[in-house]
Amino acid sequence: MAGFNKVVNSYEEAMAGLEDGMTVIAGGFGLCGIPENLIKQIVKQQTKDLTVVSNNCGVDDFGLGLLLPNRQIKKIIASYVGENAEFERQMMAGELDVELTPQGTLAEKMRAGGAGIPAFFTATGFGTPVAEGKEERQFNGRDYILEESITGDFAIVKAWKADTYGNLVYRHTARNFNPMAATAGKITVVEVEEIVEAGELDPNEIHTPGIYVNRLIKGNFEKRIEQRTVRAK
Repeated sequence: MAGFNKVVNSYEEAMAGLEDGMTVIAGGFGLCGIPENLIKQIVKQQTKDLTVVSNNCGVDDFGLGLLLPNRQIKKIIASYVGENAEFERQMMAGELDVELTPQGTLAEKMRAGGAGIPAFFTATGFGTPVAEGKEERQFNGRDYILEESITGDFAIVKAWKADTYGNLVYRHTARNFNPMAATAGKITVVEVEEIVEAGELDPNEIHTPGIYVNRLIKGNFEKRIEQRTVRAK
């Protein structure tokens, strides 16, 4: 990178420095807005013993699910198992450490981590197994539990458009967890569909400021549909 220019020219360069045992925060929801090519690069690098933080783990043959057959993920912090049979199998067999976290709590853990807030109280999960071992307090007559925020060694993010300074625009529902994930990585790597010159984006349309972005790469995307439903003929 030169100065404020965040653009890199290869996925090897984009994911340089990722090592065994690190924590990776991944944006996306299901298969919508996932950094699919950055995930493929992690598969290619054969980085192992990762802790992965994401809403779910993709499907068996796409997204984060590609990391499961080679046991590259040691622990995953996610909201649900989703459509991934291998994820379910490894979890039920005790081969994968899974920390299921309410979806809104997971989003706030990322946001708080990116904002430098170490922990926060939430009513979500009180009185359930989610609350086991966590500090409990009452505010205005309502019970809350203490949740610690999340940061990662790497955050991998998918955006629609960026300028060379790393300012990001997301498209529709692909915005999902990506803005929170982008703030929570020590190194944030973003892949986008289009890169424009600095100054070409309307400042009012920028969702993530470039200050959070370390590396930026233009990719080609499959955009697979997780559950395709069509009308009967």
